[in-house]
Amino acid sequence: MTERLVVIGGDAAGMSAASQARRLKGPDELSITAFERGHFTSYSACGIPYWVGGDVERRDDLIARGPEEHRARDIDLRMRTEVTEIDVAGQRVRTLDRDSGETSWTGFDKLVIATGARPVRPALPGMDAAGVHGVQTLDDGQALLDSLDRATGRRAVVVGAGYIGVEMAEAMLKRGFEVTVLNRGEQPMATLDPDMGRLVHDAMDGLGITTVNRSGVTSIRTGPDGRVGAVETAGASYPADVVVLGIGVEPETALARAVGLPVGPHGGLLTDLSMRVVGHDNIWAGGDCVEVLDLVAGRTRHIALGTHANKHGQIIGSNVGGGYGTFPGVVGTAVSKVCDLEIARTGLREKDARAVGLRFVTTTIESTGRAGYYPGARPMTVKMIAEYRTGRLLGVQIVGRDGAAKRVDVAAVALTAAMTVEQMTSLDLGYAPPFSPVWDPVLVAARKTVTALRRAGTA
Repeated sequence: MTERLVVIGGDAAGMSAASQARRLKGPDELSITAFERGHFTSYSACGIPYWVGGDVERRDDLIARGPEEHRARDIDLRMRTEVTEIDVAGQRVRTLDRDSGETSWTGFDKLVIATGARPVRPALPGMDAAGVHGVQTLDDGQALLDSLDRATGRRAVVVGAGYIGVEMAEAMLKRGFEVTVLNRGEQPMATLDPDMGRLVHDAMDGLGITTVNRSGVTSIRTGPDGRVGAVETAGASYPADVVVLGIGVEPETALARAVGLPVGPHGGLLTDLSMRVVGHDNIWAGGDCVEVLDLVAGRTRHIALGTHANKHGQIIGSNVGGGYGTFPGVVGTAVSKVCDLEIARTGLREKDARAVGLRFVTTTIESTGRAGYYPGARPMTVKMIAEYRTGRLLGVQIVGRDGAAKRVDVAAVALTAAMTVEQMTSLDLGYAPPFSPVWDPVLVAARKTVTALRRAGTA
């Protein structure tokens, strides 16, 4: 008897799951129906800021696989079709054709929820005005580009200074806009400690981006035509011809919540190691709509990244298709940039370590990405956090240029292996003057952290 698999969501996690399940089982064994409410499938949402900024020339360059390619693999992919209800007991989903308005029910034996995340859009006056844009999907990116073409002036306000906010500030700058970033926090990039965020702030100022910290938005003021005219805070007004929301994203779990599927403290669905929704043998979930285990902190987190989503999809597809796979968790690695400044982090910040009851020492070092005498060597700052007494690495943050960001991968591996900073000092990393000083910056930070631990009487 042919089993029925239904997938909700046509991007990274959903279509990776469908594709992997199809590799393991043919259409006679497993029918696969996938629903996507938008116009695009299997695309890189992480690439949208670079498309908007002009680094990526064409929208379709961000699409890894279109609907017809999926259909050619015997996946019944239905575009512009939104799942509006899940009937868990009846094992069926209700769908709405967004073009025709028709509704129907589709039965399933196995269900994959890959509904992604949605941009945070505060319930403030004017947030729905023309010219105010969240950027999460290709549809969102196209709407923003269309809005930029319609804008009569060249003033952009970016609300929020996280990854998306910083990347969109760069994109607006490259489009020739005068850019102001309004940030509620102490410094940009709240995923860094404030001392490292300050380095990002200084670099943004140097690029001509005005960053206003501790500045919460109270409303969006519109003009006579209904388009955005200014962004209001408690203490000032910032003229704007376009507004980009970079406040972050939230798990899109309304469907799951409506039927009582379990969600965690950050609003994401909870799954076991096989990505099966806790308490439901025939329902899996992955991508930006789930929470994952932080291997360093021992708690669940919501991290919206395409790397995780694709891994989730592969694991789900393997398990649905009769194979086996698990997703053990993450250490919280992420990289970004604003123009030529590279920003990276992995593991815990100081406040994360405090929140889970860890005592720690921190060190910060200044180095360069190449041998100091080699042409083009530029500064790099590395901050390292290690556990008091044990010396276990807890986190690393890097801000710099000249290949700074990808150095964080060394720390990510060390975190995954639960290495101590003293063990890290013996790592056999690659060296040649064009690529690194004799002592790589990460190893310099590790050596300094070992010294700090000894001074604290812990090593």
